Amino acid sequence: MTQEGAFLWVDHEGNPVSCVEKVQILRENDAELRQALQDAFEDGVLMGVAPQAMLQTFQVMLSDLKNPLQGRSGGEPS
Repeated sequence: MTQEGAFLWVDHEGNPVSCVEKVQILRENDAELRQALQDAFEDGVLMGVAPQAMLQTFQVMLSDLKNPLQGRSGGEPS
């Protein structure tokens, strides 16, 4: 999905997150991240970095994210 807010946020059991405040925060985070990624992508491309190299860098960053619940009881592995 590529449109802002088009994601269905689900919990560990696959149920939609229904708390209005949580969904609002997730949507705000989504919008902020999209803008930051777009800005970084444009900066890199305008400075001569190949677009595919920028995308690969972002993918590495995503794969390096750590699950804050991993190792806790009830936490899902990343």
